[in-house]
Amino acid sequence: MFLDEVRLLVKAGDGGRGCVSFRREKFVPRGGPDGGDGGRGGHVILRATPEYNTLAHLYHKHVVKARRGEHGRGSNQSGAAGEDVVVLVPCGTLVRDLQTGEVLADLVTPGQQVIVARGGRGGRGNQHFATPTNQAPRYAEEGEKGEERHLQLELKLIADVGLVGLPNVGKSTLLSRVSAARPKIADYPFTTLEPHLGVVTWGERSLVFADIPGLIAGASMGAGLGHRFLKHIERCRMLLHLVDLASPTPLREQVEVIRQELSLFDPSLPSRTTILVGTKADAMTSPERREELALLAEKLALSYVVISAVTGSGLEELLREVFSRVGQA
Repeated sequence: MFLDEVRLLVKAGDGGRGCVSFRREKFVPRGGPDGGDGGRGGHVILRATPEYNTLAHLYHKHVVKARRGEHGRGSNQSGAAGEDVVVLVPCGTLVRDLQTGEVLADLVTPGQQVIVARGGRGGRGNQHFATPTNQAPRYAEEGEKGEERHLQLELKLIADVGLVGLPNVGKSTLLSRVSAARPKIADYPFTTLEPHLGVVTWGERSLVFADIPGLIAGASMGAGLGHRFLKHIERCRMLLHLVDLASPTPLREQVEVIRQELSLFDPSLPSRTTILVGTKADAMTSPERREELALLAEKLALSYVVISAVTGSGLEELLREVFSRVGQA
């Protein structure tokens, strides 16, 4: 199951209570206070790991609690700190405070971590409160409460190249031809119900391609399926905008719908490095479609490639163009 949003209640451990104790030992008439300090409560930590690629493992984990610190003891013995709780999340997870909307962290690289709830400080024992005028204090501090937060975790896939376009333009077929990914392929719209990643190798270099479910007009406002996955395009360094050369829909219309939805979601997306890809060349009924694509690409100041993922024509040219330009993105 692909799950890219979950909510968690995280509660750090409370600090341990300080101890009220006095040294009572034979032949030591002035032992004095020896109450130890309470231990710190455990933190709740989120850590990025490549072991996961969705948040599905947290679907049923609504509450995460860390242990409290131990109470102080006599003989100046401090309580042990509560054990920290580490929650593993996939790389690319955005951590947001649900109540304030504040972004606490963007965990992108493996091993990157953030303390989302800090454990409470342990209370001081009565040894700290002895003074010349109060040599036998009979009080100690309570431990502080640990932090508590409601979090929203939002996964944004980390990919170098994003495949965008209207439903059924051939994004999944292209991904299956250039990588080992095997997304579902069928001749009806919205076959792809969730993003798919594939590693594409060219020579000694590799890039991660992301197949985003098809977008339609109004996607940025919630229409269709693609609006749920628009956020996964944000991290892509390059976009491959696929248009269907075999479709009766004018290419200009196919392009404008997608570019408008990308702009409404994030105004910077249309200006990202983009290659216009004409697909299904093997099913193209009119050779004038190539000229139409060339004129449209010139108008938008974009490079373009014509391919057929079924026959494999144009794929080598496309990959050469992608790998030569992605370093400049």
